[in-house]
Amino acid sequence: MTATIRDRRHTAQKEAVRSALSAAGGFVSAGELHLRMSSQGHGIGLATVYRQLNALAENGHADTLLVPGGQLFRACEPGAHHHHLVCESCGTAVEIDPPDEDWIAASADRNGFTVTRHLVEVFGQCAECSEG
Repeated sequence: MTATIRDRRHTAQKEAVRSALSAAGGFVSAGELHLRMSSQGHGIGLATVYRQLNALAENGHADTLLVPGGQLFRACEPGAHHHHLVCESCGTAVEIDPPDEDWIAASADRNGFTVTRHLVEVFGQCAECSEG
């Protein structure tokens, strides 16, 4: 009986984190998401938010970015490979088409690399933040 209760709690917490991440609309840190969830009355610990975000990322339900301040997360559809324009001020992210695969392969070949995967993230400020 205890395992069943624990499993339900785990599922409820994961769903609460997934829902809050979807509502965030852009990239957010675990700390920001925890603060938003706490202000909405969710009784969830910061360590649990981190754990659930990492589980969502591992399962393809969240994108992650490593930035100088730490790691950011954003809800996404599993199985889709994404590239983004990311606003450094507000966290808004826009999916973009990646560079041509031939360009990636040629660049790697010129430099003696074998491509195993690639990430393309472009950082700057969105139009709204640039105006302010």
